[in-house]
Amino acid sequence: MDRLAPFFERFSLSTRMFYSGQQCGTSPALDEPAGYLHVLRRGTLTVIRPNARPLVLDTPSILFFPRPQQHRVHGPEAEGADLVCATVQFGVGMLNPLTASLPEPFVVPLNDLPELAPALELLFSEANSQSPGRQTALDHLFEYVLVLLIRSALNRRLLDSGVLLGLADERLGKAIELMHQHPEAPWSLEELARRAGMSRARFAARFRQVVGVTPFDYLTDWRLGVAQTMLRKGSSLKLIAAAVGYANATALTRVFTHRLGMPPSEWLAQK
Repeated sequence: MDRLAPFFERFSLSTRMFYSGQQCGTSPALDEPAGYLHVLRRGTLTVIRPNARPLVLDTPSILFFPRPQQHRVHGPEAEGADLVCATVQFGVGMLNPLTASLPEPFVVPLNDLPELAPALELLFSEANSQSPGRQTALDHLFEYVLVLLIRSALNRRLLDSGVLLGLADERLGKAIELMHQHPEAPWSLEELARRAGMSRARFAARFRQVVGVTPFDYLTDWRLGVAQTMLRKGSSLKLIAAAVGYANATALTRVFTHRLGMPPSEWLAQK
């Protein structure tokens, strides 16, 4: 079973390259309602954020802001920083447990990701060209690089907590995959623990320790994230409620409003 497939099936991933070249000096404020993916191939890059100490990258690295966060990037005036950058839409505004579990920002030296080398070589080769279709090629290459980054975070256990670490856990991963595949099922703590081959108490404690939230908080956010995706596609509340495990539209609306502070109709009107 592909442990990452539900994220890409339920939440629409898209990227758009907006900068490539030598970053010399300080960029304008990057404040779109999107995530940001920066790949530093050489040079030094300083990341400036409101109310935070500057982050200095002096080795080739991937810098990923999984959620919208205003920042600027600064490269030395003399030699600059060899950089390619893209915005990332991955269920922005949604309860996406994957992006919610990533640190802000997520920084990984390229030397720690040798499996990304062929894709990054192609990315920079395309960025340095003026070939027809360059923008589209770069947009899709950034998507590929991001998938590889998330895969590496899962396989190499690059995170201290979150759903990727939970999926890498032999027992917890079984329960999480079931929640992903069947959000409509009437899951109980006892049944999830049984599927994981653990006692109820041990499962609950282990899940919170590794994933960072309780099993039912995770399940609720997954269900509501799926509901948000379906809302944006025009599905009715009645259909959505049945698809994500609520008895009716009223029950779904009650949980949705409690979790997001507004009913589904109001949330959708803001999108």
